[in-house]
Amino acid sequence: MMDLTDLPGSSRPDGAGKRQRRRVRRRRTAVAVLVALLLLAGATWAAWGTLGPLVASVTESDDFEGAGSGQVDVKVASGDTGRAIGATLAEAGVVKSQSAFVKAATAQPDTAGIQPGTYRLKKEMSGAAAVSLLLDPASRITTKLTVPEGLRATQVLDRIAEQTPITRAELDAALQDPAALGLPPAANGNVEGYLFPATWDVNPDETAVQLLSGMVARTNQALTDLGVAPEAVHDVVVKASIAQKEARTPEDMAKVVTVLDNRLAADRPLQLDSTVSYAVNGSTVTTTAAERATDSPYNTYLHPGLPAGPISNPGEDALRAAMEPTPGPWLYFVTVDLATGETRFATTDAEHAANVELFRQYLREHPEG
Repeated sequence: MMDLTDLPGSSRPDGAGKRQRRRVRRRRTAVAVLVALLLLAGATWAAWGTLGPLVASVTESDDFEGAGSGQVDVKVASGDTGRAIGATLAEAGVVKSQSAFVKAATAQPDTAGIQPGTYRLKKEMSGAAAVSLLLDPASRITTKLTVPEGLRATQVLDRIAEQTPITRAELDAALQDPAALGLPPAANGNVEGYLFPATWDVNPDETAVQLLSGMVARTNQALTDLGVAPEAVHDVVVKASIAQKEARTPEDMAKVVTVLDNRLAADRPLQLDSTVSYAVNGSTVTTTAAERATDSPYNTYLHPGLPAGPISNPGEDALRAAMEPTPGPWLYFVTVDLATGETRFATTDAEHAANVELFRQYLREHPEG
């Protein structure tokens, strides 16, 4: 919030030529239908490998009987074929043989829906029983971790520690080795701004370094996909982090970045409450006079230019907004309705003052915030 103050023709005679073309078309149609049917029949197993020889060779002695006993955790990796999963299960003692699993899987049309992750299975299961458990969502013990856009790094770390087996101590230790996390030079060893918000699958044996480096890699990939040059990464991520905190829609985010660029070009301080709030570890959209007097490199009331670093972890929309701001003359913005996120943009002091009054009216009518 701003300061509130896109066939060649035949040479045959006509009759013979037409008959020949009809025969060619019929043959082509028949071939096309056959190919389509083969593709349809094999689509489910396309990613699982050629299974025929394995299935044909399965005998009763290759399979256990029943639902098994005890428990064993088995990981299905992304891109695993049916044979690969069968081999993993056989090695773990879940099924008696790879072929037993493959035979059971080919008989179950839903098997292609098995997702990557860690599953809690049993020892010495029949191939059919193993398939059934892999298709049961309750057997999948991978944790779903949802990281919303705009959280600070400390909030992301807290959420990981609360919702996954990874402890805060393990996360803090991982932060001590920024190189292992894959942070770009522009990050200066700080994960703030680079923990990509998304829904993450966290396996029971996943380490803090593996999870955090995956988040960083996703941010690096987004920056690459957007064509951000290495020397521009810092400013892009900082602007995106501000836009993420200050606006709710991609359209408004792109306008917020324009305001930042316009004020920087005019040598005007940014005067953002969001950066001050970050500096004082606050949680409100407004700040006090004392907070705005805090001497911090994140205080854009006292210090010109962008803050020292990102103030949140932005998503792809905000990163794109930082690269593709909407052209316009705006020098101010203010969110006038915290419930809907309606944000007004202004060019003159008078326009901004009127928008600020709308926000103050909202606060008077909604004292609870």
